[in-house]
Amino acid sequence: QVQLVESGGGLVQPGGSLRLSCAASGSIFSINDIAWYRQARGKERESVATITNGGSTNYADSVKGRFTISRDNGKNTVYLQMNSLKAEDTAVYYCAADVILASLRGAGRYWGQGTQVTVSS
Repeated sequence: QVQLVESGGGLVQPGGSLRLSCAASGSIFSINDIAWYRQARGKERESVATITNGGSTNYADSVKGRFTISRDNGKNTVYLQMNSLKAEDTAVYYCAADVILASLRGAGRYWGQGTQVTVSS
């Protein structure tokens, strides 16, 4: 019913930048909160940043001042601009969207498949 596809991951040197994208498609009426999560090897998944439908944002302390979340409601797409990357940012990054289905048939949280970000020299 709803698909989320992330892109933009890759290998970057410490101090570098990457921009992740997550495009939602399918039977979507509207999207409320959209969030980025990450999971490093051997660790639990953690919230990185969240943006509401109205544009309010929230960040994990570890990424404040370095990462910026934004969204294009017309394209059902969310972005994560990551600057000043550190080795500890290495993880699989996932997007998650709180979706209201078309024809108001229901609602739910949908997840993307993840994209690998590796910060290494």
